[in-house]
Amino acid sequence: MKKTDQTLLDQMRITDLEIDYRKKLFMITDQDVQALKRAKPLVEAHLDTLVASFYEMQTNIPEIALLIGDADTLARLQNAQSRYIIDLFSGLYDLEYVNNRLRIGLVHKRIGVEPTLYLSAIYTLKGLLNDLVRQETPKGEEYRSVIDALEKLILFDVTLVFDTYIRSLLSEIEIAKEKAEHYALELEEKVKQRTQQLEEMSRTDALTGLLNVRHLNDTLTRCLRAAQRRSEPVSIVYIDINDFKLINDTEGHQRGDEVLRLLGAAVKRVARKEDVCFRYGGDELCIVLPNCQEHDAQEIYITRLKAELGQQLDNLSLSTGVVQTGPDDYVEAEALIREADKRMYEVKKQGKLQATMQPLDD
Repeated sequence: MKKTDQTLLDQMRITDLEIDYRKKLFMITDQDVQALKRAKPLVEAHLDTLVASFYEMQTNIPEIALLIGDADTLARLQNAQSRYIIDLFSGLYDLEYVNNRLRIGLVHKRIGVEPTLYLSAIYTLKGLLNDLVRQETPKGEEYRSVIDALEKLILFDVTLVFDTYIRSLLSEIEIAKEKAEHYALELEEKVKQRTQQLEEMSRTDALTGLLNVRHLNDTLTRCLRAAQRRSEPVSIVYIDINDFKLINDTEGHQRGDEVLRLLGAAVKRVARKEDVCFRYGGDELCIVLPNCQEHDAQEIYITRLKAELGQQLDNLSLSTGVVQTGPDDYVEAEALIREADKRMYEVKKQGKLQATMQPLDD
């Protein structure tokens, strides 16, 4: 028997008390047991003929003939049917008997015997047994007692078999439900991961790995509101690459992209966990630094960033604008960005002016 069948039998747990209860429901008495035991020799004497007649009738049904298939299978089924019939007249209807009937139900369910075909087979067997008892037993009390006892016991058997049918179906439904729930959870997790990936892609600039400008105003506004509640300063660093167009024109756009990637990576390495880094557009970046004063942003952040860049882009020149708001008064996000941008251009302009004032080499 398959492991799943044994597991199902273990789950059913038919007890001796349950067996006695079912016997009472079908009014199976000691007199019935004795009547069936007295008929056993008669049944054993005609057993081969009985089984042969049963399967001759069964194989005339196309669905059953298809399930039986070959002669070896038919021989095994005939042996099993012989044992089944003898057990009907054994007089021992205990836990072992019940478990055998439950196994019969599981086997029928597993090989695809529909309840209608099973009931039809039971009806056929009962008819053959009734005919045998009627022909070989004198009419009267003995005949009636065997027929009545057999009727009760067969109904008792049918309920056991149908218990396994029903429990097996419920088990299949539960397994299917678990599979569906597992699949739904897997699908939900995949959708969640994909959604997060898409959200991350929508938030992130593909080239630099920094956040894109679409989320700058909202992020800065939330940061400013939080800073106001805690009376903390917020600083903005606006960064522009000097002569970036010249890099593209002289070294090519691939080199320009590489410079932006390296700058974005350096910005993230220097940033604190709470800092939020954006690519504002083109060669311009914007860094939001919560709880950071302007002089710290200028002296620490910008200094560290330039030192970090010096390891890979030692010839790269940046113009930076730094502006602080709070902790006393706060300006709105857009105004803060504009002011940082303005200061960056002032630094860039001053740098160009200084470069113009430098004397030419001899």
